[in-house]
Amino acid sequence: MADSLENLIVRPEPDTSAAASADLLSSVLSQIRLTGDHVFARALAPGEQLPMSDGEAHVVVVTKGGVRLEGGDQAPSRIDVGDLVLLSHGPGDRTLSAADGSAEIVVCRFWFDPDSLRGMVFALPACIHLSHAEAADWIDGIVHFMMIEADDVQPGSGLMISRLIDLVVIRVLRTWVQLGRASGWLGGLSDARIARCLKMIHAEPMRRWSVATLSEAAGMSRSNFCDRFAALVGRSPLRYQNEWRLGLARRMLAEPDARAGEVGLRIGYASEAAFSRAYKDIFGHSPRNAPKSGGAA
Repeated sequence: MADSLENLIVRPEPDTSAAASADLLSSVLSQIRLTGDHVFARALAPGEQLPMSDGEAHVVVVTKGGVRLEGGDQAPSRIDVGDLVLLSHGPGDRTLSAADGSAEIVVCRFWFDPDSLRGMVFALPACIHLSHAEAADWIDGIVHFMMIEADDVQPGSGLMISRLIDLVVIRVLRTWVQLGRASGWLGGLSDARIARCLKMIHAEPMRRWSVATLSEAAGMSRSNFCDRFAALVGRSPLRYQNEWRLGLARRMLAEPDARAGEVGLRIGYASEAAFSRAYKDIFGHSPRNAPKSGGAA
């Protein structure tokens, strides 16, 4: 009942193609692929808005003054100096502008692989705001290093920038979970009982888990467990497991010699037709059209 998040460790089987990561958050995030291409500093004049495309995601760190975030389903908020905001779905109807005078910001621009976010199980919050006090132990050093790389173009700098943005996004999400503010599958990680069951599903994704077994492991009644799991994760326990297995199938299908029928059998589908229908519902295309490693998406 009192398990800490640090103890929720996944021990994957050596011969499985599941994530090689050692912890539950990394296991989930390994399915969410992103590409970062640009880090830059920007000065904003009083009232000036930061132009952002709907197809892009951003991490914005305020280095001077303050900025105002408006739009979406949330009330307007101020992002003060040292604060960080992650806009994972592109701005939509949100606007980010200088508040109370000029401001200076550092912006990381990146894209999520759209297939990674096709199902709600892989969805991220549209906006995460961390104050400087909540991220001071890591954000200053990472931003400093990113700006060094951005200003000194050398061989491999593009890959370095992309990896640094990976690091920033993962660190933001980990901090968000630790602060207990997360929702969706991230929220599930912040509840020790639900996270214990997520760990079980991720450790043995091909096992036919039952609600009875999972609720017993959580120390809850079946109805309370299902209600709590769905409220935090956004999916029923068994639907989550099925979508997670399909996510693993997508990784298997990326191998050059992978065959859809064989992958479907490996993750527990009795026929290729059933596997194909379920896969298409999540990713929008049949498993036979899944992108291969190094190929176009």
